[in-house]
Amino acid sequence: MSAIRNLFNKMRPSFEEGGKLHAFRSVFDGFETFALVPNDTSKTGVNIHDAIDSKRIMSIVVIALVPAMLFGMYNIGYQNYLAAGTLAGASFCEIFAYGFLAVLPKVLVSYIVGLGIEFAWAQWKGEEIQEGYLVSGFIIPLIVPIGCPLWMLALACAFSVIFCKEIFGGTGMNIFNPAIAARMFLFFAYPSKMTGDQVWVAQDSIFGLGNTLPDGFTAATPLGQMAQGINPDASICNMICGFIPGSIGETSLIAIGIGAVILLWTGIASWRTMLSVFVGGAVLACIFEHTGQSMVWWHHFILGGFAFGAVFMATDPVTSSRTTTGQFIYGFLIGAMAVIIRVMNAGYPEGMMLAIFFGNMCAPMIDHFIVERNISKRLKRGGTK
Repeated sequence: MSAIRNLFNKMRPSFEEGGKLHAFRSVFDGFETFALVPNDTSKTGVNIHDAIDSKRIMSIVVIALVPAMLFGMYNIGYQNYLAAGTLAGASFCEIFAYGFLAVLPKVLVSYIVGLGIEFAWAQWKGEEIQEGYLVSGFIIPLIVPIGCPLWMLALACAFSVIFCKEIFGGTGMNIFNPAIAARMFLFFAYPSKMTGDQVWVAQDSIFGLGNTLPDGFTAATPLGQMAQGINPDASICNMICGFIPGSIGETSLIAIGIGAVILLWTGIASWRTMLSVFVGGAVLACIFEHTGQSMVWWHHFILGGFAFGAVFMATDPVTSSRTTTGQFIYGFLIGAMAVIIRVMNAGYPEGMMLAIFFGNMCAPMIDHFIVERNISKRLKRGGTK
């Protein structure tokens, strides 16, 4: 560690005011902050020292996302070999390697485009590079189908960073989750690449791994089948484990559950928000099931992006409600709205992302009314008019 610090200390003069590389000071600061704990200290005012900062928060969230990413890679290979009928003769390493090679380009495009814009924006504004995109860049590839073209993913990343983050002032100032914005952009701009039965299974061989599937091959998701009133092909066990077609990181309830435990144990995510999303979804799903308009209520939790959205996206500390009572209302609203969209809109069986988008929109209003209510109650207790 001392060797790394000495290297940065040796390079720093070139990037400081008057140095020949001063124009790239933001880039240098970004790499130094990523590799080491910042050595800057405040000189005046009252300060609160905490053991956690934004970099550590983002790192923990990325760690929590790793199980969903790894299983998603395996499932991509699994679905390809299963569709070709060669699953029995494939080893675990072959299946995972195929999925890894299929997902890796999407992760690279997400980070190269998103961080490239972040770096360029920081240089232009003369500001520090923020760590917020470390999580967004990891989530965006997980919430798109494997059939999403790379150029579309690049456009979505650029849109989310520029129009849903930097314009608002960067990390901590945005009102919409950038990953949600990227997913929404893709869905409304290129719906044929985000829905249907042809986008969920990788259909080409990669470096001799996997199989090239016939043209026109389709694989419907269980959620899409249920939305059409068709009994899904997958078993309940496969739905819970994640061996079903779907977005890369959203299929495995077990992998998502591991991430949820990490986030709750470290205190990064709000248990109030997470719990109330499931409660809101359960209440509305039970109502619809009782009226005969919906599938079994708990199927909503194990299919589509409901669990992934509740754990990793609804709990985003920047775009979610920040008051204690507001978190319950915010989460319940998202869960209820997701089920309403799924049941009432036959053309859009996956409603979680749209629900979180509207939840982000309502979060400031929810907090405002909660704070105003608390102020009013305190004034009344104190006898102040």
